[in-house]
Amino acid sequence: MGEVAFVVALDGGGSKTDAVALALDGTLLGRASAATSSPHFIGLGPSVAVVDSLVTELAGGAVPAHVGIYLSGLDLEREVADYRAALARFAWARTITVENDLFALLRAGTSVPDAAAVICGTGLNALAIRADGEVARFLALGPISGDWGGGAGIGELALWFAAREADGRGEHTSLTAAIPGEFGLATVGELTEALHSGRLAMPELARLSPLVLQHSRAGDALARHIVDRQAEEIAVMASAALTRLGLHDAQVPVVLGGGVVQSGDEILLAGVDAALARLAPRAYAVVVDAAPILGAGLLALESAGATREAVERASVALG
Repeated sequence: MGEVAFVVALDGGGSKTDAVALALDGTLLGRASAATSSPHFIGLGPSVAVVDSLVTELAGGAVPAHVGIYLSGLDLEREVADYRAALARFAWARTITVENDLFALLRAGTSVPDAAAVICGTGLNALAIRADGEVARFLALGPISGDWGGGAGIGELALWFAAREADGRGEHTSLTAAIPGEFGLATVGELTEALHSGRLAMPELARLSPLVLQHSRAGDALARHIVDRQAEEIAVMASAALTRLGLHDAQVPVVLGGGVVQSGDEILLAGVDAALARLAPRAYAVVVDAAPILGAGLLALESAGATREAVERASVALG
């Protein structure tokens, strides 16, 4: 990067990691990407290796003015602290922010001080933030912490319904015939055995979420049930986070992101709007069209003291 002062920002979700380098005047200097860097999926050491590779590629041997790292799978304060400690050995980590990727999604969707964000991608997570900096968040550890949804949850429930129809325990759903083919298999039983034996990993069921949305739109009752449940869970998480901060009755944006939401499915989004109207009547949903790397980049610039004009320039470049 020569003598140009710059920042590096990373956003890592359940399927991929995006990274950018930005000059402090907001000019986009470079982009890079890799597979998932979520420590939840690949572990702390491999995650750190992905992050180091991307920062090193973009920094080109120079030390960034700030590095902002926003990753799924960093849900506990201990996990964030451990991740920061693991980065301390790198020369580029002189000044860094390490946080959950929800913060990047939130900033990509809004800059207002009171807001909430829900990410519905491979998994489901949410937070709300208040103008004084107080944050309400969730453990987001799956069913053991009361969570359901995202592509993986949708896929698992779809397979549950299909398996029950296949062996006579459940009612008919068009998903039963459609699901196996998504994995190149002939029957639901073959898919179940592949998951049981480890030939397929459970997170791969997230691939079924577009299929469920499609069959819901086509009128399948059980597929529609899954979509309605997902809409309710999104609104419940947002409402609960806002309530914990005393913002239940405030007019605040609820920023929505992640592949399931960004599919633009009208039934899902209408369900979210209806549930929010019931649970947090003055809150309103904002679906982010841009990738969360936009928010990560803006946060990195703001952390480095960039001007408002620089932030606006970066917003155009990344949006």
